Amino acid sequence: MSRLCAQTPVLHSGCQITETTFGRYVEIGQGSRLSCSEIGDYSYCDRFADIANASVGKFCNIASFARIGPTDHPMQQASQHHFLYRSSDYFDGADMDQTFMAHRKSRRTRIGNDTWIGHGAVIRPDITIGDGAVVATQAVVTRNVAPYTIVAGVPAKPIRARFAPQIADRLMAMAWWNWDHETLHHRLEDFRSLPIQAFLEKYEAVSRSPSST
Repeated sequence: MSRLCAQTPVLHSGCQITETTFGRYVEIGQGSRLSCSEIGDYSYCDRFADIANASVGKFCNIASFARIGPTDHPMQQASQHHFLYRSSDYFDGADMDQTFMAHRKSRRTRIGNDTWIGHGAVIRPDITIGDGAVVATQAVVTRNVAPYTIVAGVPAKPIRARFAPQIADRLMAMAWWNWDHETLHHRLEDFRSLPIQAFLEKYEAVSRSPSST
């Protein structure tokens, strides 16, 4: 029997989960902290990932200690400390600054399908990582990343494309990440063995067939 299942995510010890929803076949690594996020089908994060205010697509590979959507501090005020907006933690009768907290939640980070976020990478709020992209180890992403692009550095910059633009466009049009579980299983050997051009040609032809499955 497979270790992961469609009904319930695998949450390892020490996870802190707040206002987060999970798709099918999801796994969350030890000590990870997730808040106000959605994690798509088949996506996982390794140990001690920190994900906030994020929409994570399907088949995302998030390495240990990655941080997605780190929250802001009010740098324009006289102080940027917690006491300004988590005021009830410090003062009897004081309220949380709900306006600031709502502003934080509104700054969504979006992680595309079949992406790879490397160990210790940081992806800032309001950033979109395109389908199929790769963020290198310890990169700090401050700008949107185009689909099927590999970025690295501080701040992160493109270093090369995973595939030529026409291949990337065909993969996004195919959107294999929307295939059902049985179809993925049935086509597993082709995922493993076919070169990308052959894979596209085979399954573009299948998708055009009236009897495709």
